Amino acid sequence: MTEFLDPFRPQPNPLLVIISGPSGAGKDVLLKRMKEKGLPFHFVVTTTDRALRPGETHGIDYMFVSTEEFERMIAQGELLEHANVYGQHKGISKAQVQQALHSGKDVVMRIDVQGAATVRQMVPDAVLIFLSCESEESLVARLNSRGTETEETLKTRLAQVEQEMKRIPEFDYVVINRTHQLDEAVEDIRAIMRTEKCRARQRQITL
Repeated sequence: MTEFLDPFRPQPNPLLVIISGPSGAGKDVLLKRMKEKGLPFHFVVTTTDRALRPGETHGIDYMFVSTEEFERMIAQGELLEHANVYGQHKGISKAQVQQALHSGKDVVMRIDVQGAATVRQMVPDAVLIFLSCESEESLVARLNSRGTETEETLKTRLAQVEQEMKRIPEFDYVVINRTHQLDEAVEDIRAIMRTEKCRARQRQITL
């Protein structure tokens, strides 16, 4: 049954917002900036079996678990989606998302392009946002600035970017995270969510 927003009793449904895009687009820094601004969303913490990077904190940047624990979560059906990305397992806790939605909060999570496609199949009314940067040169510069890429892994990531860019039509929105203009990208995300709250036909998120 299609649900419409009553203009005299506006109670828009909570949103499930997926922020995806290629490595180097700035998904992590975008969400960090959204948190710094105190935006009233539930930010899902992705689970991964990769090692911590300098400056990362367990439970904030990622939920870091062993490969054995990650495989157990898969077997028990505890993940909304999961994938092996560049040899690293990443996934989203289903319970974490359900609890936030049931409390009435909008849920924001960042996952890879492959994972976004999986979520769209499971939750057709999720809002999918593709985050990119202004050029390939900018993307390469950002990846190199991490100090974690070898020449081989950089080539692998760039080849993957080419394939990911072809999947933009599968998304609802595209946001460009231009260098030194992070706050503009944050405002674009906020504008998208405000627009979605004004839809006559409300999105219905069921898990």
